[in-house]
Amino acid sequence: MTKSKSLYHLVLAGVLCAIGIIIPMFSPIKIRIDPMSFTLASHVAVFLAMFISPAVGAAVALGTTLGFFLGGFSLPIVLRALSHIIFVALGAIYLQRHPELLDFRQATSNRGLRLLSLGCWTSVVHAVCEALIVIPFYAAMAMPMQEMLRLIVLLVGVGSFVHSMIDYAISLLIWKPVSGTMRKAKTV
Repeated sequence: MTKSKSLYHLVLAGVLCAIGIIIPMFSPIKIRIDPMSFTLASHVAVFLAMFISPAVGAAVALGTTLGFFLGGFSLPIVLRALSHIIFVALGAIYLQRHPELLDFRQATSNRGLRLLSLGCWTSVVHAVCEALIVIPFYAAMAMPMQEMLRLIVLLVGVGSFVHSMIDYAISLLIWKPVSGTMRKAKTV
C-alpha cells in the first residue's frame, strides 16, 4: 500500500471512529434491555469501514466499542460491540476478493443478490457472536433454561440479525453515492 493510500485510510478510519463513538453516546433512537441494546445506525460506521478494508474495519470496530464504553453501556453491550471485529474482518476480506460488488460505476451481474447475500451472512455471523457473548450474562440471572434460550434466540439472535440488516442497508445507501467520490480522492 502506498504512503498516500495508508494516510487516506487512516483519515477515513478516524472519521468513521468518531461517528461510531458519537452514535451510541448521543443517538435518540435506542432501546436498552440489558444485556441487549438496539441503537439505530450504530453499525453504519463499521459497515462503511468494512467496505474500505479489513484494517479500517477492525480499527472502527474498536472505536465503536469505545463509544459504547464511554456511553455508559453495560459490560455485555460493550463486549457485543467488540465482537463486531469478527464479522467486519470476514466481510472485508470477502470484499477485497470481490471489489466489483462495491464499484457501482461498473456493471456486475447479480450485484443486488450478491450484496444481499453478503449482508445476510455477515448479519448471521454478527448475531451468533452476540448471542455467544450474552450467554454467560443470561446464565448468571438464574432464569429457567427455556426463557433463557428464548431470549438468546429471539431477542439477541433475531434482534441482532434484523438490526444488522437495517444498518447494512443504510450503509449501502450511503456508500453508493460516496464511493465514486472516494475513489477520485485516492488518486490525488
